[in-house]
Amino acid sequence: MPPLLGFLGAGVVPALASLIVGAPSLRLKGLYLAITTLAFSFIINTVILEMRWLTNGARGIAVPRPEIFGISFDGDAAFTYLCLGIAVLTLLATLNIRRSRIGRAFVAIRDNDIAAPVMGINLHAYKLLAFVTSAFITGIAGALYGIYLSFVSVEGFPFLLSIEALAILIVGGLGSALGAVLGTILIVLLPEATRLVFSLFSTQMDAMFTTGAQELKSMLYGLVIILFLRFQPRGLVGAWHDIRRTWVHWPLRY
Repeated sequence: MPPLLGFLGAGVVPALASLIVGAPSLRLKGLYLAITTLAFSFIINTVILEMRWLTNGARGIAVPRPEIFGISFDGDAAFTYLCLGIAVLTLLATLNIRRSRIGRAFVAIRDNDIAAPVMGINLHAYKLLAFVTSAFITGIAGALYGIYLSFVSVEGFPFLLSIEALAILIVGGLGSALGAVLGTILIVLLPEATRLVFSLFSTQMDAMFTTGAQELKSMLYGLVIILFLRFQPRGLVGAWHDIRRTWVHWPLRY
């Protein structure tokens, strides 16, 4: 399959699948909706393993690096630029959607989904549209991650990856494009920064990070989620707004 067609399919197929889980989940919101989608991922894993004629089951499918418009992205540096370019385009598209009529409806539903219908917003339709849009973007990200792994199987997309995505949203700040960027930077760098700090004190701790990386990452993500939910529920974006408000109104409190 041509790479561009493959990327399109990687977005369209999850978008269509999101209708299946999105339609019965419209009454849920916030983290409850996130938990529902996490549960749905277990069903998808089983389907992938059983549909051997398409997915090759547990053996998976080898995925080569793409060549688009005659440009090869076989090297790591070239593939990094491809991922960065798609990330920037996605961020710009997201920011432009927010400035549109659809985006203003999304913000209204996010802020108060009880008052939004009073302003003429179709709550179910816009929630489902947001679900489909996010699934399309996530599908593109999954395609890039599969190409990065060079091999697509259920083992390459573990449950920890979903927890990592949830941690990014909580740490960065729900409902914010900037929050997604800040949360990604912090969560991705957190294990490496923690390993570097512990390696300064003991080589045994450094070895422990190497042998039990997955378990320690799970502990770190869980700890970060608990701390942010307890002390900064609005995430890094909320902390930035508080700091900016304090700076503007200083020496007054408000």
